[in-house]
Amino acid sequence: MKFIEKYNHSKNIRFSLFKKTLEISIKRKHKVIVETGTSRGKQKLFFFKRFNWKDGMSTIMLSEYAKFINGKLHSCDISEDNIINAKSFTKKFSNNVEFYIEDSVLFLKNFNQKIDLLYLDSFDGHDIELASKHQLKEAEMAINKLKEDSIVLLDDKGAKTLYSSDFFIANGFKVLAESDNQLLLSKML
Repeated sequence: MKFIEKYNHSKNIRFSLFKKTLEISIKRKHKVIVETGTSRGKQKLFFFKRFNWKDGMSTIMLSEYAKFINGKLHSCDISEDNIINAKSFTKKFSNNVEFYIEDSVLFLKNFNQKIDLLYLDSFDGHDIELASKHQLKEAEMAINKLKEDSIVLLDDKGAKTLYSSDFFIANGFKVLAESDNQLLLSKML
């Protein structure tokens, strides 16, 4: 999994927990990855797009990982612009990525596969209460679609995780690791 090191950028403050997440995922032979909140990148002059490392660039990492394991990333965002940007970043991995322009709660409610790796990062965390309630709704929609060995990565710890982390713990999940920005949970240790 040497490819992951190219994402170890000084501004990618989420890198170490992403790396740990993928190391666990590969050991568990995961294939179905679901992400809410697609990486949007940044707009530069003349409409060139570039990575926004402060956002973690999860979609590009997860899409390359999906190709590496011959799996599939399902990435959902309510913004068509975000999806368009993410598609341009992940063009090399397009056979292993499916994008959905939809509200993440509805997307998870209607998702009809068992999920191996769930990454919740939709809804900007500027309003902590609203963002946390939204992430809880996502957790509620996804809980019965998670396998026994699934892992869940929650982004924006403290800004979106006020209720979702407790919800997962109440449903038998344990914190495997955490950083200043994220929580990684699983039923299996």
